[in-house]
Amino acid sequence: MKPIFLTPLLLLGACSQVSSIFSGPSDTKPAAATASSEDARPQARPAPEAGSGSTAAMSSGRSADSLDTTSEEERAAASSAPAAGGETMLGTSVASLGDPARSGFWLETPLVSSETEGRVVFPGTGKSAQVQLIPIEGPATGGSRISLSAMRLIGAPLTDLPTLEVYSGG
Repeated sequence: MKPIFLTPLLLLGACSQVSSIFSGPSDTKPAAATASSEDARPQARPAPEAGSGSTAAMSSGRSADSLDTTSEEERAAASSAPAAGGETMLGTSVASLGDPARSGFWLETPLVSSETEGRVVFPGTGKSAQVQLIPIEGPATGGSRISLSAMRLIGAPLTDLPTLEVYSGG
């Protein structure tokens, strides 16, 4: 009598061995058993190093109002309507907040190859701002960095990544 019925069992055992080779060692302890209740609690963030620039300014509790040093006149000029027929749409760009300690109305973007005057529009509010377009390296589909003053003027949430329409000229 041949043990034919053992062949499927041997094949199953071999599959189990091959599976463990590819998946690596398994930890049989549940995650809750490996971490103490103290480890599971949120920990305070370390204090930023002195002199670390805008990160130190933002984490020190300074508000956007205190960091935005533009005057009412500068804000009025930046929110003025563009010249008729003098601008070209460059495209759209997802923008993050740039260095909040750097004043002015600017957008660092890969949509331009040289520094030029331009305008950004935040479709969420319909507001726009006249800005200095500053080139940065990267593909045209790459993101941009916008000044705190410009972001506040167009009404974009400071903690979001708004999609902006970018125009040159005007």
